[in-house]
Amino acid sequence: MPVLDCIGCNDLRVMDNNMGSMRTVLCDLDGVVWLAREPIPGSSDAVARLRASGRRVVFVTNNSAARVEEQIAALLGVGIRADGDIVSSSTAAALLIVPGERVLVAGGPGIVQAVESRGGVAVINDGTVDGGPFDAVMVGLHRDFDYARLAAAASALHGGARLIGTNSDSTYPTPRGLEPGGGSIVAAVASAGEQIPTFAGKPHQPMAAAIAALIGDDFDAATTVMVGDRPETDGLMAERLGCAFALVRTGVTQPGQVVDVDLPVTADLANLAAVATAILD
Repeated sequence: MPVLDCIGCNDLRVMDNNMGSMRTVLCDLDGVVWLAREPIPGSSDAVARLRASGRRVVFVTNNSAARVEEQIAALLGVGIRADGDIVSSSTAAALLIVPGERVLVAGGPGIVQAVESRGGVAVINDGTVDGGPFDAVMVGLHRDFDYARLAAAASALHGGARLIGTNSDSTYPTPRGLEPGGGSIVAAVASAGEQIPTFAGKPHQPMAAAIAALIGDDFDAATTVMVGDRPETDGLMAERLGCAFALVRTGVTQPGQVVDVDLPVTADLANLAAVATAILD
C-alpha cells in the first residue's frame, strides 16, 4: 500500500506526467475551493486559468445542505461562475427515488429541492412528524439535528421506509478544523432505525451517474481528473470513474500528513492552484 507523506507540500509531486492531457476537471468544493465558503488562496484564479485554456471545470460536492442556486451565488461571490457546472450529493441521492415517493427529509433545503425536482414528495423532518408511511428517509448534513428528529427518522424506518444517506463523510473541513459531517448523522439514524443505509454521494455509483448525466457524451475518463482532499471519498470516486486523481492538502488531508492509500494517485499537490499549474505548464 503506497504511503504519501508530501512533506511540506510546497513542491509539485506528480506521479504521472500525463496531467497536461486533462480536459475535464472534477473539483471538490469543501477543502479544495473553500473552507466554510471562505475561499482558499489561489483557488478562484486556478479555476479561471483552467477555463481560459478551454478546459471544463465541474464542481462535485458531497455537501447536500444548500440549494443549487445558493451554491451558484456563493461561488460567484468568490469569483467563480458555476451555472450548469455543479453536481451535489443531494442530486445523486434523488436518483435513488422514483416520482411520487414520499420522502422524510432529515437534512437541508438542498435535499428538499432535489427530491421535489425528481418528482418526489418531500416532508421535512421537524421532529414532530407522525404521519406515514414514508417510502424513504433521506439524511444529510443539517445543524438542527436533535433527539426528536432522530426519533422521527427512526420511526419512519421501523415503519418500512428505506434509508438513503446523501454522503458517508464523517467529518467536514472548516477554517476552525474538522466538524461532524453528514455521515455522522446518517450513522446515528442508521443505528436508531436498525437499517443499513444506501449512500449516494462520492464515491458511490449514484454520484457517478449524476456526473455522467451532467457532462453527457463529452465525458472521457482518460482526459478527466478528480481533485479532492479526501482519498477515501474523492480518490475512490476517481477510481470508480476510471479517471486520474489529484490529492490536495487544503482540507481533510493536511500538509505533512501521512496518508495510506490503496488506489492510484496521479498527483499529490499543495492546493488547487498547484493542480492548475501541473495541468497547464
